[in-house]
Amino acid sequence: MRAAGAIASLALLASTAVAQVTQPVTVKGNAFFVGDKRFYIRGVDYQPGGSSDLTDPLATKNCLRDIAIFKQLQINTIRVYTVDNSKDHTECMKALADAGIYLVLDVNTPKFSINREYPKESYNEIYLQHVFATADVFSQYINTLAFFAANEVANNVNTTSGMTYVKATIRDLKAYSKKQIKRQVPVGYSAADVAENRMQVAHYLNCGPAEERSDFHGVNDYSWCGMSSYTVSGWNQKVANFSDYSIPIFFSEYGCNQVLPRPFNEIETLYGTQMTPVFSGGLVYEYSNEANNYGLVQLNGNDSKVEPLQDFNNLKSMYEKVPLPTGDGGYKQNGNPSECPANTNDWVASETLPQMPAAASKYLESGAGAPRGTDGPSNQYIPGDGSKPSDTGTAGPVPKPTQTGGNGNTTTDKSSAARVGSNAALWASGLMIIVSVLGGALM
Repeated sequence: MRAAGAIASLALLASTAVAQVTQPVTVKGNAFFVGDKRFYIRGVDYQPGGSSDLTDPLATKNCLRDIAIFKQLQINTIRVYTVDNSKDHTECMKALADAGIYLVLDVNTPKFSINREYPKESYNEIYLQHVFATADVFSQYINTLAFFAANEVANNVNTTSGMTYVKATIRDLKAYSKKQIKRQVPVGYSAADVAENRMQVAHYLNCGPAEERSDFHGVNDYSWCGMSSYTVSGWNQKVANFSDYSIPIFFSEYGCNQVLPRPFNEIETLYGTQMTPVFSGGLVYEYSNEANNYGLVQLNGNDSKVEPLQDFNNLKSMYEKVPLPTGDGGYKQNGNPSECPANTNDWVASETLPQMPAAASKYLESGAGAPRGTDGPSNQYIPGDGSKPSDTGTAGPVPKPTQTGGNGNTTTDKSSAARVGSNAALWASGLMIIVSVLGGALM
C-alpha cells in the first residue's frame, strides 16, 4: 500500500509539474496558444505593497522569494501593475521563466498614464516615451505574455471619453512594436466591469482597422461571491455576451471578498467546458494582503517571511482539484471584429482617433531611447495651472491612487468593484453555506 501511495504521489507530481518557458504566447482567433497547444491563464495579480508602496516587484530579491510561493500554487501567469523600466529585471524574469510563469504587464505607472479626468492632455510625448521604452525592455523576455495599455480608465459612465486615448495608445504601441521591436507582444486593455458600458468598451477596442484594435481583452470581475454559481454570478450571461467576440478575453482580476475566507469554487467553472469556448482563464486578485483585504499571503515588512492565509490554502486546493483543460476548448478560430458602438449619453468615445503627438512620432523611426524610470518628468498635469510637463521641465504632480479620479493604472480598493456582484449572489451564497452547515450537522 505504501508503494502504491508513493507511485500515486509521483504520478501527481509529474502531472502537475510546470515546464520551463521556452516559447512565447501567441494569439489565434479568440484564444492564446503556446506553439500548437492552447494556453489558459491561471495566476495571480502581483504588486506587493499595493497602491501605498508602488515598488517594482520584479527588481528586488523578494521576487525570488515569491516565486517559491507561486510554485506551490502551480500558476503559469502573474500580472504586475507598476515597474521601473530603468531597472534590471533579468534575474527575476529568468527565474519566472524557469518556473514556467509568464508576465502580463501594465505599461503605465501613476506618473505615466492616461488620466481619466484629463485624457487628452495626458496623451503626450512624455507618456508615449515611457510606454515605448517599457515595451523595449520587457519584449526581450520570452515569458512576457502581454501588455496592458491601460487599466480601468473608464470606471463609470462619465469617464468614457478617455477610451479614445486608450485606443490611440494601443494603436501607437502596436505601431512602435512593428517598427522597433523584434517580437510583437500582444497589447490589450484591463476593463472595469461597469454594467452600463462593459460591452461598449469591449466592442470599441475590437472595432475599426486592425492596426487600432486590441489583441485581447481583460475584465476585472467581482461578480462571483462566496459559494455562488455559473448562473447566480451572471457568468453565464458574460459567456453569452462574448460568444461572438473575436479576440481572447480573460479575467484580469477576479475573486470577490464579500464572503471570507474565499472558497474559490469558481475555479471549476472558469476552466470548465461552459467557459472555455469564450474565456481563457484569469488572475486572482491578489497575492499580498493589503488594506483592502484581498490577499492570499501576509508579508511581514522586507524580511523573508511569507505567511499563507486561508485564501491561499483554499485556492491551492482548488487548483490541485481542477486541472487545466486539454484540447482547444472549443475556441473560435476565425471570428469577425466588432461593430463600433454608437455614441449615447453614457458612451462618448470617438471612432476617429487623435494623431500621435508630433513630438512623439520621432520614436517610431529612431526608437524611444533609454528608459527614464520613475524619476523623470511625469506626463500628468492639470490644464490651466501652468504645470504642463516637458522633456526638460519638472515632473508634474503625481495623481492620487484612487478609484474615482486621477490616473487609471493604480491598484485600488476593490470594495466597490466587489459590490458589482448582485445582492442575489450574496444571498444565494449565504443560503448555500447555511444548507451546507445544516447538512453537516444532520450527518
